[in-house]
Amino acid sequence: MSSTDSPDTRAAAPTVPPAGPGPRAGAAETVRSVTLSGLSLSVRAPAPDGEAAPDGREPALYVHGLGGSSQNWSALMPLLADRLDSEALDLPGFGHSPPPDDGKYSVPAQARAVIRYLDATGRGPVHLIGNSMGGAATARVAAVRPDLVRTLTLISPALPELRPQLTAVPTALLAVPGVARLFSRLTRDWSPERRTREVLALCYGDPARVTPEGLRNATDEYARRLQLPYFWEVMERSARGLVNSYTLGGQHNPWRQAERVLAPTLLVYGGRDRLVAPRMARRAAAAFRGSRLLTLPEAGHVAMMEYPEAVARAVRELLDAHPEETADAGRS
Repeated sequence: MSSTDSPDTRAAAPTVPPAGPGPRAGAAETVRSVTLSGLSLSVRAPAPDGEAAPDGREPALYVHGLGGSSQNWSALMPLLADRLDSEALDLPGFGHSPPPDDGKYSVPAQARAVIRYLDATGRGPVHLIGNSMGGAATARVAAVRPDLVRTLTLISPALPELRPQLTAVPTALLAVPGVARLFSRLTRDWSPERRTREVLALCYGDPARVTPEGLRNATDEYARRLQLPYFWEVMERSARGLVNSYTLGGQHNPWRQAERVLAPTLLVYGGRDRLVAPRMARRAAAAFRGSRLLTLPEAGHVAMMEYPEAVARAVRELLDAHPEETADAGRS
């Protein structure tokens, strides 16, 4: 479906696959829970492979998008293991993180969850990497807490568009009260695999790139989350929080905040993205001062899952181009 086609129910499913292709063959991951006041976060990291980790690795934190999870980063993190000490969060209500006690799912609330985690663990400043809704949250973190961010990488960040693609409109409709539950009823006969294939068709530039293992991982995770009593409520309220962030004015406007980001920034956009228009790359490059831009013509909304090697190379180039800035951040 092209960006000029009429929207259908496909985009009303979660907008990022619930799981990624998984770690590389022979690799493994660890998952732990971090409990804060009113908040519990699941944190994923590549497991040690039996060899000592390289000295001098800098901490990195990865944040997924709407409907996604920390598993969205399982293909990328191992590719940077020699340079970065990586962790990926499940945002509140997603993955294996339970809903927050305050029931807040706005972009500022998600940014606060990231900030609270970094403050509590003392891992900052980190190389902060976000996708889609997670990109909006991490950009906010970089704007309001520059002391926590060494570099910023945004993959198809969900920043306001005046003319969104038609294929993204049904996703925005999730924000309307009752629509998520209605979609749940309309699709109650869909199998988890069908639901997953619809999400992958929306998010991947070429769904044929999804491996059988990747499809199984995503389907199993989707099936698990559909059983959670809060699944649709979290989707609805998170979508509403994202849409509401587009209307914020003054210094809270996402584009105004982008202009405040001081950290060296890498922007990654997909030429076949059906949720964030590729044309937004130019505006983002102008807003984030001195940013680097990588456009992957064949990628969709989740380049770190589709083309992890290309994204990893670009992250390495960002780190190599700013050794003094990252070192200074580490001493702040």
